Amino acid sequence: MNHNEIESKWQGVWNADGINTFNPEADGEKRYVLEMLPYPSGAKLHMGHWYNYGVADSYARYLRMNGYNVFQPMGFDAFGLPAENYAIKTGVHPKASTDANIATMERQLRDMGTMVDWSHEFRTCAPDYYKWTQWLFLQLYKNGLAYQKKAPVNFCPSCQTVIANEQVVDGKCERCKTEVVRKEMTQWFFKITDYAEKLLQGIDALDWPEKTKIMQRNWIGKSVGGEVVFDLCVPKGDIKSVTVFTTRADTLFGVSYVVLAPEHPYVSELVSPEQKAAVQAYVAAAAKQSEIERTSTSKDKTGVFLGCYCLNPVNGEKVPLYVADYCLSTYGTGAVMGVAAHDTRDYAFAVKNGMPVKRVIKGENGNDDLPFTDYGIMINSGKFDGMSSAQGKLAVLDALAETGHGGRKINYRMRDWSVSRQRYWGAPIPIIYCEHCGAVPVPEKDLPVTLPQDVNFTPDGKSPLTKCKEFIETVCPICGKPARRESDTLDTFVCSSWYYLRYPDAHNDKAAFDKNTVNKMLPVDCYVGGAEHACTHLLYSRFITKVLHDLGYLDFDEPFTRLVHQGVILGPDGYRMSKTRGNVISADPLIEKYGSDALRLYLMFGFDYVEGGPWSDGGIASCAKFMDRIERLVVEVKDENADPAPAALDYELNYCIKQVAEDLPAFRFNTAVARLMELVNAMYKYRADGDYKPAYLKHALTALVKLMAPLAPHFCEELNQLLGGTRSVFLEKYPVCDESKLVRATTEYAVQVNSKIRCKIVLPQGLERDRAAELALGNADVTAALGGATPKKVIVIPERLINILI
Repeated sequence: MNHNEIESKWQGVWNADGINTFNPEADGEKRYVLEMLPYPSGAKLHMGHWYNYGVADSYARYLRMNGYNVFQPMGFDAFGLPAENYAIKTGVHPKASTDANIATMERQLRDMGTMVDWSHEFRTCAPDYYKWTQWLFLQLYKNGLAYQKKAPVNFCPSCQTVIANEQVVDGKCERCKTEVVRKEMTQWFFKITDYAEKLLQGIDALDWPEKTKIMQRNWIGKSVGGEVVFDLCVPKGDIKSVTVFTTRADTLFGVSYVVLAPEHPYVSELVSPEQKAAVQAYVAAAAKQSEIERTSTSKDKTGVFLGCYCLNPVNGEKVPLYVADYCLSTYGTGAVMGVAAHDTRDYAFAVKNGMPVKRVIKGENGNDDLPFTDYGIMINSGKFDGMSSAQGKLAVLDALAETGHGGRKINYRMRDWSVSRQRYWGAPIPIIYCEHCGAVPVPEKDLPVTLPQDVNFTPDGKSPLTKCKEFIETVCPICGKPARRESDTLDTFVCSSWYYLRYPDAHNDKAAFDKNTVNKMLPVDCYVGGAEHACTHLLYSRFITKVLHDLGYLDFDEPFTRLVHQGVILGPDGYRMSKTRGNVISADPLIEKYGSDALRLYLMFGFDYVEGGPWSDGGIASCAKFMDRIERLVVEVKDENADPAPAALDYELNYCIKQVAEDLPAFRFNTAVARLMELVNAMYKYRADGDYKPAYLKHALTALVKLMAPLAPHFCEELNQLLGGTRSVFLEKYPVCDESKLVRATTEYAVQVNSKIRCKIVLPQGLERDRAAELALGNADVTAALGGATPKKVIVIPERLINILI
């Protein structure tokens, strides 16, 4: 079979007949199947794209053949740094290179044989899409969820832009691996912290990988504790106290010191003249470190005395104030208390600086070594002595609340989402600055704020759009006086935070989406994509969905009901594929030689879908030969009249149908392909038997082709036609197991214990030795015969005898 010819043939048929066009009014329960939209940063799809889109497409095809009305769209996440950096390097405008890459990738996705409905396609860099990204920004702004402030942010010196906390990995830029620095900059933020509790509470009900759910829980980082107010011994102007957040109020009587974050506004106000130089040097050094470095548990705690003191509110003890880099201004109050006796690093810090170490918790089991970091019983704590840590935490906080010195409090580790980017290739932020009216949102009727084409986008740490006079200079929508536009663009994650809502109504020019249409189509039933997006795209999408739900646009508040992470196809060297390593594997030569169906089949068979692994193309030839074996059988019996009359192959056929129908919806493609291979082997064995009936083999092959169709779509369309099919195989129903055919003929086995017959049992015919031994040992009569003895060895003579040695 010429795979190039048949793939071209059937893609043409699908297009001409509209096989892949979604009809929302068609019969069948809706299933919205979606893969994370690709980023056109490279000229071609690599093997990782194939692994994602090709294999996930097989799941969608399986659903379709099982009677579901499947919606599977595709678009392109086209804004962002890679395209802009490529333009800087080559001199090609990012729009031109992005459009060219999209054209190539779309062709490859079509050649892959996916059942994507391309009539719903969009690209996020087009004005008719980012108009609605800007509309989304305005909805958050109008409802107090988008705001601007000067704050310490993560700045990548290489990308020359701010990046969100979620995009910093081990202190480095997620994209270019450059060390991130902290800067004070005026930025736009989305108030995702307002949704921390809703995001946390919604996780449990999701059909998502547990590891991803844990990652989101940890990123949100809920801490149940309280705030404690330490009055200054000597107030400085309006500053009369310092407030700390703690989860261990039971240790408050043992506080040795209090620290402020280097960025805390009180530092410069409270530092004494004698300590000023040392404190300023320490603050400057801290600014050069990432938050990851500062909070690493392997790093010793360091700090500098501010030269002033505060009072412990529960016992009036004088406590020194320090500035320390392990304290972060973005978490809690930007101030923490140090309890030397009950924290390992606090203990080391206190001893190093000559501060007292006071035990206030003792172990319930006699462990009294310091530092003691577990919960226990309160001591040296006045009226709270004898309370457990759990009781004491609440009792101390409630007592503080009565005196106005604190109380119970919940904090979250997650910070607000920084969405300003000082780069060109992104959606302009729809804000205008007027000297008279302040920050003014662009009226919705004036959207989109179009990104200009003729811009010098060489990065210099400032927004490239500031260099474009025609863009920047405008008039105030309120007073009509001269004004200037916001020059930052939106984080590309904003574009992808809502795209799944656009697909069902992709060409609506009146709204981002029609509410009735979206509420009928969503949430997405199955979403497929990388686990690396757990605390970025997947978290942001949940946030945006919940916001739009609360604003009345959506009837649902979670975007993706089920989530599946594909594994990573590594290079042959075992490392992640990258151009710099030179280990990127292109699919094109393999498709040319073997066809896209053989490649798809190999990707399913050669890897556990959720695990992935190092690439090796040794198995593709075997998959191609497997397809050839099926074709030979089909050609041999194609002119027969199919006859489902019972035959020896009934069990193998129905067993395969049952197992494949369990494997495919669970994304166990490797075992599904293995089952199909076992069935083909059984067909060849049946063909060699004396009871061989060509008409029955045609019946079995017709079922096999339908079983395999989602996994090798072009190939099975052709075989279906050869077997007499008059319409697309994807308009046929998926085979259903006949459970009655799984009852096999039986054999009576004599069971011996130490070579003496003790009982007889009946087992199915044709069992492998290990399976027969397993069933025998689980039989009640055999268990009684063993009398509790442990078998050392089981000898099986097929269809006759089982001897158990004890």
